[in-house]
Amino acid sequence: MQEILSVTVPFFALVLAGWLAARARLLPLEAIPGLNAFVLYFALPCLLLRFGARLPVGELFDPVVLGLYLLCAAVVVAVTMALTRSADGRATATGARVGQKDAAFGALVAAFPNSGFMGVPLLVALAGPAAAGPTISSVLADLFFTSSLCIALAQWQPHAHDGSALAAAGRSLRAALGNPLPWSIGIGALMSATGQGLPGPLDKVVAMLADAATPVALFTIGAVLWRSGQAGPGPGDSVAARMPPSRYLPVALIKLALHPALVWLGGLAAQRLGLALSDFQLAVLVLVAALPSASNVSLLAERYGADNGRIARIILASTVLAFASFPLLAWWLQVQPG
Repeated sequence: MQEILSVTVPFFALVLAGWLAARARLLPLEAIPGLNAFVLYFALPCLLLRFGARLPVGELFDPVVLGLYLLCAAVVVAVTMALTRSADGRATATGARVGQKDAAFGALVAAFPNSGFMGVPLLVALAGPAAAGPTISSVLADLFFTSSLCIALAQWQPHAHDGSALAAAGRSLRAALGNPLPWSIGIGALMSATGQGLPGPLDKVVAMLADAATPVALFTIGAVLWRSGQAGPGPGDSVAARMPPSRYLPVALIKLALHPALVWLGGLAAQRLGLALSDFQLAVLVLVAALPSASNVSLLAERYGADNGRIARIILASTVLAFASFPLLAWWLQVQPG
């Protein structure tokens, strides 16, 4: 357990450092989008490209891994929608149940782990370079499937036939194609398949940016969590902070408990059916599912007019709770830091 904590504690400590820096205004809130852009468009794509280039293509696009992860994500979305959506599609007075749009974004935050900014570097540090394959597969699945499904559900009206849900899903898919992460993964896979590398100077630039990805991404997560929670009219006055726990804590628990449990049970079933899923791949997928919610979901919720304060609170709660739950699960799975 001590070896696991020696890996996980620094990762969560960097998230806390970013949160404290934003809270103390040492990091101006206006600078957070710039940090986020640096990670998303420069550092993280270089990190994923390097991992993709070093892994066999079959490990990046394993159909069993992708199928298991997609199935469990769909179940998490369905369960979260069923447990949180009000019968008439409207928010209730207590907020324990919410309307269609807020339920859909709650489902997205329950099924979408922070596998890009946090998961890839953390799981590689925890379980070795081979963990990159299943983790990167989950990134692709969430970017193209989970987010598109939940955005379509957020726009869906049971008695409407205007195609708004399909249009929203299409916009989500186009946004995923505009995201640099899938393209960097694809370029890395192409390099792996062809055995071609980057020219020396360019490879050095990519390596330098990749080395910056982990600390800056984790620091940015903390800053984004602080900014997202500031929905009130004045500094430090957060509407999210005044929410009753019944509005956000159940979804955070779905993320950290139900999601990894479903992946574990589904993986055991796949192995019993004779599908090619190793114990190592299953353990990595379970840990991916046990990561806290992706911080960028709050930005999507704001863009589509959902209750961003509730989503921010779910993300914050899952991140805080994962500080304890994630290393405990890694210890239970007997993961050996690589």
